[in-house]
Parts: sequence; C-alpha cells; structure tokens
Amino acid sequence: MTHSIVQMHEVAFQDLGLIDYKKAWDYQQELFDGLVALKLQNRGLKEEDQVKAIHHLLFCEHPHVYTLGKSGSFSNMLLNEKELQGKEAVYYQINRGGDITYHGPGQLVGYPIFDLDYFFTDIHKYLRYLEESVILTLADFGIVGDRIKGLTGVWINAENPALARKICALGVRCSRWVTMHGFAFNVNPDLSYFGHIIPCGIKDKAVTSMELELGAKQDIESVKERMKYHLAQLFQIVYA
Repeated sequence: MTHSIVQMHEVAFQDLGLIDYKKAWDYQQELFDGLVALKLQNRGLKEEDQVKAIHHLLFCEHPHVYTLGKSGSFSNMLLNEKELQGKEAVYYQINRGGDITYHGPGQLVGYPIFDLDYFFTDIHKYLRYLEESVILTLADFGIVGDRIKGLTGVWINAENPALARKICALGVRCSRWVTMHGFAFNVNPDLSYFGHIIPCGIKDKAVTSMELELGAKQDIESVKERMKYHLAQLFQIVYA
C-alpha cells in the first residue's frame, strides 16, 4: 500500500495587532510585490536555481475604517466627510474585489499573501477555503455558520433569507495568482458602525458578531488560534 506525500507550504505568520489601515495596506502591497517579483525572477531559471517562495499570513485589527472595493458603489457609503470625522473613522477606495465594508477594533482581519501556483490555481476554491476556515472556527465556539449561494462570506441562519446575517466578509485581489486582502471576521466589533453603510451593497441582510450570537464578549486570541489552525489544515500550511 502506497501513501501519497502531502506537500506542506511554509507561511510566515505575523499578528500586527491594532494597526492603521493604510499602514497595513502598504505592508501587504510590499509583500505582494515581493512575491510577484520573485515569481518573475524564477520564471527564467532552471528549477534547481529557483528561489523558494515564502508566503505570508497577516492577522490584525484596524481603527474605525470603511473600505470600498473596485467593483463597489460609493452610494453605499451613507456618511459624508464631516460625519466620518465625527465617528472617528476614515475611508479608502482600494484595489480588492467586492463592495463597501467596515473594519474596526474587535474584528479579526486576515490577509493571506499566497502564491496560489504553489497551492492551486482556482480563485473560487481559494475563497471557499477562507469561508470554510471561518465556518470551522465558528463551530469550535458552538455557532453554525454557512454560505448563501451567489454571495461570498459566512452567514448565520443562511437557510432563512429573512433571518440571514453576515458574520464574515471576504474581499480579495489576485494578480499572477498572488493574493492580497482577505477576510474580516466579526468577533467583538461595534456593530453600530455597519449602520452607516450598505454592507457589501446588500440591503436586505443584517450583520452580526460572535459576541452578539453568544451573548458575551469573546477572547479574540482564542479565535485567532482556531483560525490559524483551520487555515493550516485546509491550505496544508506550516507556520514559520
């Protein structure tokens, strides 16, 4: 009986803590550009001469910020500049897919910067794996998360359109099969900030959090550990 050898992928993990959105975005871009440059450099070399890619996974939280993806509509932002200042929030139009969303303290944001040529070249599979890692993490805390056909992200009561509410949003960029941006998982955020936008451009669905679903503030460090574990299992990751 033969056993296939599982190819593990080395991923450098960093928890950036609470970090300004633009600072984190610039850092993501730097790592992304580095992976793309390495890929182009390796293209002209023999396999034995190629430099091994190091993938990255960043976890962080952000001060109050609204971000609009390149396929989104500014009409889904319901605050003007003065009102934004009053909420101590900022706004950025960015280079990921998707519409408008909110990031803030108590929300676990994850940025995988992976060269999918080393994993699988299927962006839909990539998105489903990110969703699955959240669904499995929620299950660890006694919450049933699921998908809604035609919509990205993870939902509670997904089977009931009237009660469905989003607990995790996804928005990614992928170029030359290198990814950036990622997921925003509502652990303990101030959900009132979602009331100032039409989240992801979806008017008829509510937003929720682990804190709201479980009736108590959650230990975000424990959530991070379970997310790291499930991402590692799904993507066959070894953390560096």
